[in-house]
Amino acid sequence: MRFGRSRTTRAGLAPILDGFRRVFRALRRSSSDAHARFGLGGAQLYVLRVLANAPALSMNALAERTHTHQSSVSVVVARLVRRRLVRSVRSRDDARRVELAVTPKGRRLAGRAPEAAQERLVHGLLRLAPARRAELARSIAALVAAMGVESEPATMFFENDRAPARRRRSPRA
Repeated sequence: MRFGRSRTTRAGLAPILDGFRRVFRALRRSSSDAHARFGLGGAQLYVLRVLANAPALSMNALAERTHTHQSSVSVVVARLVRRRLVRSVRSRDDARRVELAVTPKGRRLAGRAPEAAQERLVHGLLRLAPARRAELARSIAALVAAMGVESEPATMFFENDRAPARRRRSPRA
């Protein structure tokens, strides 16, 4: 791959890259803020807020509402359950089905938390005309193919980000 292409070939790349930079910066900043303020990663905050704005949801329904794969959202939910922000309950309609519900602690946190950048991204995409979204989807698919990253997992943004571990004080002698 040659990076020294002519000016006309490179023309138009800066606005595209700047757009990606702005979106990724907003996502990263939102995740960092969520860590600093609430001890949650950006994906955790996003999932918590989606759950807080809905009645109890199945894992599949949550994956649909977060526009991600069920396996990806289940990793995030497991972290929220461990923190006692979300709990799984048997469905009233079907005892075989498990639903996810926000705990009172999770609801308080979600109420204090600002809108996650992922929410703003989804809302922004929904504001685009359907034809524009379809064009964007095709363009991003072509970019993914051109980069050769089709086999990379499409996990939630900053799914693997975790709050920094708190340091324990060493006992004084």
